[in-house]
Amino acid sequence: MDDKKSFEDWMRIILSRFDKIDKTLDQMNKLKDCFEGNTLLDNHDLCKLLGVTKRTIARYRQKKLLPFYTYDNGRVYYKASEVEQFMQKKGKTQTGGTSL
Repeated sequence: MDDKKSFEDWMRIILSRFDKIDKTLDQMNKLKDCFEGNTLLDNHDLCKLLGVTKRTIARYRQKKLLPFYTYDNGRVYYKASEVEQFMQKKGKTQTGGTSL
């Protein structure tokens, strides 16, 4: 009997964590899609896309090479359309590749 109760308790814990992860992902997706119909990228997204470090992204911001937006939580976001323009200026757009 204890094994069954223990299993059910663990299942409740696991399901509640899945629910929490699901809510977090929903919030992130809403935030990324809400800015003037433009997809928003965060620092992690941008580092992967450009193949550079977070420090390089910070330098781009300092030099005003790349427009960015901050929110109440202090996180920095970039409009995908503006990143694409930046990439074209820097010559990093893949020919025949997918756009942002």
